[in-house]
Amino acid sequence: MGQNSEAGLSTLDYHVLLAIAEGPLHGYAVREAVEAESEGTLVPRAGSLYRVIARLMGAGWVVETAAPEHHAPHPGRARRYYGLTPDGRAVLAREARRLKGAAALAEERLRLRRP
Repeated sequence: MGQNSEAGLSTLDYHVLLAIAEGPLHGYAVREAVEAESEGTLVPRAGSLYRVIARLMGAGWVVETAAPEHHAPHPGRARRYYGLTPDGRAVLAREARRLKGAAALAEERLRLRRP
């Protein structure tokens, strides 16, 4: 799997994987999805975002892929699209389960719900 995810992913790593879980996106679309899905708490700069994507690619969780058929070509530079690998999908699912368990424990301890 490349990178150890036992301790959990960083918030930005999680949101990048989540953004491309539905299908390949180009970098700027990943940034927009991360910002929207984090309700504006994460607004990655281009340099930071592409370093995260490169690290996730190095871990074997993300790959560069062809543009989806329904996307019109960009009039300037050719866009690079990124998609999840099967390992990336498994890591994202495992992290979602870990976060769900952590949230349930917090709710229980704060007596927001019964055990």
